[in-house]
Amino acid sequence: MLCKTTDKPFDDQEWAFEIKWDGYRAIADLTKDKIRLYSRNGVDFSQKFKKVTNSLKLQEHDMVLDGEIVAYDDKGKPNFQWLQQIGDNPDLVLAYQVFDLLWLNGHSTMDLSYLQRKELLKDALVETDSIKFSDHILQNGKEFFQAAKDMGLEGIVAKKTDGLYKENIRSSEWLKIKINKTDEAVICGFTQPKGSRKKFGALVLGKYLNGEMVFCGHTGGGFNDKSLSDIYDKMQKLITDKSVFKITPKTNTKATWIKPELVAEIKFTELTKDHIYRHPIFLRLRDDVEPDDVTFNTEKQSKKEMMKKVQPEKRTGKDELLKKIGKQELKLTNQNKIYFPDDDVTKGDVIAFYQSISKYILPHLKNRPQSMNRYPNGIDGMSFYQKDAADETPDWIETQKVFSESGDKYINYIICNDKETLAYLNNLGCIELNIWTSKIQKADNPDYLVLDLDPSEKNTFEDVIKTAQVVKEVLDLAEIEGFPKTSGSSGIHIYIPMNAKYSYEQVKDFGHLLMQMVQQKLPDLTTLERSLKKRDKDKIYLDYLQNRRGQTLASVYSLRPKKGAPVSMPLDWKEVKKGLKPTDYNIYNALDRLKEKGDIFKPVLGKGIDMLKAIKKLSS
Repeated sequence: MLCKTTDKPFDDQEWAFEIKWDGYRAIADLTKDKIRLYSRNGVDFSQKFKKVTNSLKLQEHDMVLDGEIVAYDDKGKPNFQWLQQIGDNPDLVLAYQVFDLLWLNGHSTMDLSYLQRKELLKDALVETDSIKFSDHILQNGKEFFQAAKDMGLEGIVAKKTDGLYKENIRSSEWLKIKINKTDEAVICGFTQPKGSRKKFGALVLGKYLNGEMVFCGHTGGGFNDKSLSDIYDKMQKLITDKSVFKITPKTNTKATWIKPELVAEIKFTELTKDHIYRHPIFLRLRDDVEPDDVTFNTEKQSKKEMMKKVQPEKRTGKDELLKKIGKQELKLTNQNKIYFPDDDVTKGDVIAFYQSISKYILPHLKNRPQSMNRYPNGIDGMSFYQKDAADETPDWIETQKVFSESGDKYINYIICNDKETLAYLNNLGCIELNIWTSKIQKADNPDYLVLDLDPSEKNTFEDVIKTAQVVKEVLDLAEIEGFPKTSGSSGIHIYIPMNAKYSYEQVKDFGHLLMQMVQQKLPDLTTLERSLKKRDKDKIYLDYLQNRRGQTLASVYSLRPKKGAPVSMPLDWKEVKKGLKPTDYNIYNALDRLKEKGDIFKPVLGKGIDMLKAIKKLSS
């Protein structure tokens, strides 16, 4: 199914909105013994993208999937150019972003609505490092478009929520809304027109890089008869025999070179590392811009400034900070960037908060792999998960390679054992800190069990409190102690110390048993149904599946990327009562509470329970 194009984002409750991925569209057919991965035109992708093909073998259902194969650059952003160069870089970070389901276990799903297909897909798809569920939002297209724009993504796709999947049709029920960047470029020549085109075919574009004009593409789009004629007339007076480029670029038709005196404004989708604009479209001439000032942003000075030998000022602004933390001097960037718009909390505030509570949070982070959830533009911007430490991670940062069976590779996790690493993670945009429940020394044995009380859309926080109180009743029957904390979002977590004595499977099964007993006591309020499609909208999900190897959860004392800048805060059981709110503990008051009460979550890291003894108590 193909998209039509529309110019502007919109809000509509009958539409859903997804990221427009900048990659290769691909169908995955998992209905036969041999997995097929192929392009829209039938080109076989299975060998070219072996990581994706191998990861598809881990799927549990017979399916036909529709999605996009995407490569990510070192900033975690989709990068089409990197994808094209996969032959030169087989270790490229790839993901098959799956956004539709065409077949499931012997049945076509193409006659189901978009939302029904997405619900089935979310339930059926096994996510791995290379296979991802491409999520959507409902109704708020304008806000989503702005978020995509802030992240520098290619655009968004709007899809009718009740729409069927129509193969090989460019449908108005799928609408592509692209984000175009604009820039100035110097017109250095023009090519001969072809066909019915008049005056010229395309403008040859250039920009100055370190004082030298470099070729940055050509544009033949965006003109009408009048602009073709006007620009052509202006260029006639500037014709010269030789191009301004040191290395004359090849063009599709014969080029006529001109003196570099005209500046064009263009819109484009991406600037490659070779300084070539992808999809440049002419917008207008810029008489107000001097050609000598048209330089790439990588330069500190324009050509004109370099010719004058102007020495640039050394930047010492407040937005960047060199700070000695622990044994390291860190460069902390964009300190004034707003991370929580409604609360006027900046990136610098986030870093300072974590430093202020470091002695309380670090024992809970120590020796645990970190899964980085990065918010480079704050909580209203797009976020992305990153498990692998980037190549440019400083040598002083402790990392640990852990084998991932789902991804069939080693993941190089960052380990946060000190204040400087904490600041480094915050500076990357990690507002929250997501950790394993086990340490690297005993990776298969969790230190605690987590019971996650996850409300549905119609639940109140009072429902969550009531459920937590019943969890306490069950724990009292087992004669074991649990330690509650606010999730910092909409739920409550209850931790039970295990002291790495049991396997993940044993801990998960015990969690299941406890949640079954809670569900029996609150059948009308709680559910063990994992599937969102099948789950009642007014029931709290008793989630014990957080207790799996590699699963990460926001640490105690972690900030959460939510309005109000809430903090995941430990509670005394007497505080788990009506009137408690998720935002009661936040960036402003968390330190005061810690100074008053100390680390009341410390026992979670201590002596573990006797699980067999607890089970006997529950069964008696």
